[in-house]
Amino acid sequence: MRHETADILIIGAGPAGAVAAGLLRKQGREVLILEREQFPRFSIGESLLPQSMQFIEAAGMLQDVVEAGFQYKNGAAFVRGDQRTFFDFRDKFSPGWGTTYQVQRADFDKVLADAAERAGARVRYRHEVMAVDLNGGSPIVTVRDNSEGATQGEVYQVQARFLLDASGFGRILPRLLKLETPSRFPARGAIFTHVADGTAPGSWDRNKILISVHPEHCDIWYWTIPFSNGRCSLGVVAETQVLERYAGTETERLKAIVAEEPGLRALLANATWDTPARSIIGYSANVSSLWGPGFALLGNAGEFLDPVFSSGVTIAFKSAHLAATCLERQARGEAVDWQADYADPLRRGVDTFRAFVESWYAGGFQNIIFHPTPSPDIRRMISAILAGYAWDPSNPYVADTKRRLAVLEELCSR
Repeated sequence: MRHETADILIIGAGPAGAVAAGLLRKQGREVLILEREQFPRFSIGESLLPQSMQFIEAAGMLQDVVEAGFQYKNGAAFVRGDQRTFFDFRDKFSPGWGTTYQVQRADFDKVLADAAERAGARVRYRHEVMAVDLNGGSPIVTVRDNSEGATQGEVYQVQARFLLDASGFGRILPRLLKLETPSRFPARGAIFTHVADGTAPGSWDRNKILISVHPEHCDIWYWTIPFSNGRCSLGVVAETQVLERYAGTETERLKAIVAEEPGLRALLANATWDTPARSIIGYSANVSSLWGPGFALLGNAGEFLDPVFSSGVTIAFKSAHLAATCLERQARGEAVDWQADYADPLRRGVDTFRAFVESWYAGGFQNIIFHPTPSPDIRRMISAILAGYAWDPSNPYVADTKRRLAVLEELCSR
């Protein structure tokens, strides 16, 4: 079996892996990325948060993203029955980016991966990780080459100084190392597709993601994410037993659930459903540890909460930034505590998002955002978190999330 070495080996060329590679290349590190798929490839999670732009910029990829022609985004709009509200992310408590983009992930992920490759990272598409050995002094990864060409089918090994798992929902290391633990969230699923939305100019604000709540069930919600080409991403999220009540193909099931929300039904009356819908069930995931000897888990490979606030890519970028910082310190000979310097800081922001997600499904956060006389200062603090700034300790709703949310829920329920 062929054996080679690498400085930093990254599993997965998605957003977490590509941004980590960009950051590490700026440090002068040698980076090898192994990606199971061939890019571009379909992926869900198209609405970015403004906090993401900071990490894209730090990785040297800002120009690539800005010039790609994605749909500009400045906030989020919410609809529940005849109630409507929105957050403009430029009007927020935390400093930093207030705008971002809504992206077709196939294109966006390819833009980032190409930028990482131009920065000097080696990217191998259709190379699948089969096994990982952590028993020696450094990780040894067994890989199968599934790409077309003379080496197709070859199995080889890579020994790396450090291994970053950015495999997303593939969750390579959690599966191979038995790190997976049950999520605290109920089993939910999503059915989704892309459509030509056919909406008239001015019929809705395409600069914002639209979140619609089911008219009878506050724990069922829809996303509508407009793209720059007259298309949009459309999906519904509900507990799995609810989705199972709808029969037919995935497209037929999605159409039936969308028809139950009058505003969304009217908005998409002229839509062309030209792409078969897909589904994902039981997407929430957790792990017993985000790191171990010689490795760390990035983004969805470690933990995925829920799509409701579009936090997934932001968490992925934050994890890439924290891991790259730790690796830079290690290279300088500093002692790094991966629990205190990586896992704990990452989970502080994740826990902030988690509290808001839990409150959303219970209905409390919905009562807060639809309150008829909101406090402008509190809305700016909430806007910052919805914009991705869940790691800003100066924000009271980050520093003391659960207690302040509980107080606000009580006030808004009266």
